Amino acid sequence: MRHLFILNPAAGQGAALKLEKKIWQAADNCGIVPEIYVTKSPGDGEEYARFKSEAVCQTEGDSLRIYACGGDGTLNEVVNGVVGFDGVEVANIPAGTGNDFIRNFDGDFEDIEAQIKGESNLCDLIKYSGLAGGRPIEGYVANMFNIGFDCNVVDLTESMKKKPLLKGPLAYLASVGVLLAKKEGARLKVSCDDGYVYEGKLLLIAIANGCYCGGGVKGIPLARADDGLIDVSLVKDTTRRTFVKLFPKYSKGTHLDTKKAQEIVDYRKVKSIEIEPSGSSEMKICIDGEIAMVESMKFEIEPGAFKFVVPGR
Repeated sequence: MRHLFILNPAAGQGAALKLEKKIWQAADNCGIVPEIYVTKSPGDGEEYARFKSEAVCQTEGDSLRIYACGGDGTLNEVVNGVVGFDGVEVANIPAGTGNDFIRNFDGDFEDIEAQIKGESNLCDLIKYSGLAGGRPIEGYVANMFNIGFDCNVVDLTESMKKKPLLKGPLAYLASVGVLLAKKEGARLKVSCDDGYVYEGKLLLIAIANGCYCGGGVKGIPLARADDGLIDVSLVKDTTRRTFVKLFPKYSKGTHLDTKKAQEIVDYRKVKSIEIEPSGSSEMKICIDGEIAMVESMKFEIEPGAFKFVVPGR
């Protein structure tokens, strides 16, 4: 098996670049010779992962493990590059702000030797397709999409985390506080394959394969990355007071059993879902941490679409 480490120099304010010495040491201890590649621009990780996957899969009996060294965005690029290549596995060495996808698994993901010795498991992906600026877009996401309040928080967090003392989850929580004053949501039409339809104003909606967003907020507590289903959590428009009271439980993933959550949260598991703006021409969406403006989106589950490495013990 070949071992390729893709480092995103923009992740975690340069944290990924600091991993290089540790990678060489761990590789030496494990008796492997790694390849290290530093991405040059957004999207480069996906292109290089696809290039190397194509090359390896043309050689009979060869295989490849790609380590995404960065946050969820870096992992997302690598995943999109390897989809469809059976001989390729994906690992994630956390060096980003949120690092949310790996929170769905047990293991020390910062232990590079454990990553090299770890075994891969089949995980699902959510395939998305839609229109942005009148042009078709499509791709895959390992973790989550957010529209409404959560999306606006992620957007603001990018600015907040540049401020002193506001790193990681603190930047996210600070953004929550700022946006509570505005309480911006969205007006959407949501259609699920189980017959559920919602049209109107809502606070937020999450379309998820994993439980976490925002650096550890467990807003989608029943999600499993290998159950062949998309988890949808739609939070209806509510008062600031109600949201503030519910948020601590929402953050811990214990909110679904509360009376208030049962009144304002529609939570379901589906195989496909379609969303479009209601009363406007486009909507803002967070695609695993990346913000985009789109006119419509369709989401479909792709069971067992990639092999994800869980650190050994």
